[in-house]
Amino acid sequence: METILVLVFILGYLGIALEHSLKIDKLIPALAMMAILWALIAFGIGDFTTWFDSAKHSLMEGFSSFSGEEKMHMMEETLLHHLGKTAEILVFLLGAMTIVEIIDYFDGFSTIKGFIKTKSKQKLLWIFTFLGFALSAIIDNLTATIVLITILQKVVNEKELRLWFAGLIVIAANAGGAWSPIGDVTTTMLWIAKKVSVMPLIDHVLLPSIICYAVPTFIASRMKIFRGNVEGESESESIEGTHGGNKYAATMFYLGLGAIIFVPIFKTVTHLPPYVGMMLSLAVVATFAEMFSRKRFAMSMVHGKEHAYHSPVHKSLSKIELPSILFFLGILMAVAALESLGLLFNFAGSLNAHMPMLGTEDIHTTAISDLVILFLGVGSAVIDNVPLVAASIGMFSAPIDDPVWHFIAYSAGTGGSMLIIGSAAGVVAMGMEKIDFFWYLKKIAWLAFIGFLSGAIVFVLIRNLVLNT
Repeated sequence: METILVLVFILGYLGIALEHSLKIDKLIPALAMMAILWALIAFGIGDFTTWFDSAKHSLMEGFSSFSGEEKMHMMEETLLHHLGKTAEILVFLLGAMTIVEIIDYFDGFSTIKGFIKTKSKQKLLWIFTFLGFALSAIIDNLTATIVLITILQKVVNEKELRLWFAGLIVIAANAGGAWSPIGDVTTTMLWIAKKVSVMPLIDHVLLPSIICYAVPTFIASRMKIFRGNVEGESESESIEGTHGGNKYAATMFYLGLGAIIFVPIFKTVTHLPPYVGMMLSLAVVATFAEMFSRKRFAMSMVHGKEHAYHSPVHKSLSKIELPSILFFLGILMAVAALESLGLLFNFAGSLNAHMPMLGTEDIHTTAISDLVILFLGVGSAVIDNVPLVAASIGMFSAPIDDPVWHFIAYSAGTGGSMLIIGSAAGVVAMGMEKIDFFWYLKKIAWLAFIGFLSGAIVFVLIRNLVLNT
């Protein structure tokens, strides 16, 4: 049965990769794969002997002795658990995307666009990748990618060039999220599980993450596609005289950006999931949006202008990419199905058992092969990095702030850039810019791999230098 489940996952994955060749939207194979995997698990639940306890990040003891009814009950609880965790991400994403659309409704991104004076493609590339790296550490790589691609659409008109920018933004955002405890979901997992603390994480992972995004950006900036200047202005629709003009543009931009930055602060103070803070931020931004929009509507009535009132919140919600949300639901729940049977956990364990021990003479740093962790990073491009890191947390017994955990944070956080569907940032970029899987594989994947390997080498050199002093 496990073989059939893996084959279904592979076929679904191919369906997503061949989206343009098959002429079907990627959400269709993602949703079908998710439903079929869980249906097969339900039909064969009595024959499974292992089950992964996601709450404890370990294989459940005595699962093979459970009755069929007990196993079915456990499957239902696990399904509900994963649906809840996935819903947290989707609701967070909906809130972030709505705030971004509200800012765009008031032409708020013209504020940051005004700061970008250059038309040089090379300079723009460095500006966007730096912003992606810096913002992702503060507002997480997913939200940073949404914000920057929205701005990119206002600055760059040429579709092919914009795809290149988007690909490099994904690399930079994932690199920026790896060194911050709130920048990437896997790093947050390690932080919450008390495997890393803030300052040692930054000390060990910041420089490798900089190298990870800077090397691909440097190589790409020398390529033909980034020579010369961008052509003209983008065809973004001005809202002057319709949505309220530029009067509230700057206010809504800073309010929206501040509301997003508030989310990790809210999480730190309340210890509630990030989506709760995002909903509060959305409520605040939406309140001001309605107020500003009604003021404009009232002024237009005073001056005798006939304008129908349109709620900025309703308008923004109507522009949300729901196909991307459903695709995200399908792919995350499909990976959760493989995780629940312990397949990912056993895969990581077999890697650890069969790979040679590398590294320094220190027992903690040689407990896990560097190659195993590198394979973990490469694997996170194919399979979601969340269950892989979850398996690592349950499998490895290194103490808090051991270099092993820092290397896992780096590898899992940046390795997903090698495929467009290997990270949340990539999935969002794929939806927003309609990036083809094979286009990304051909044009961007090798750059991401070079950056990933360069950062890993720097990490190992720094680690060995520190341990030898």
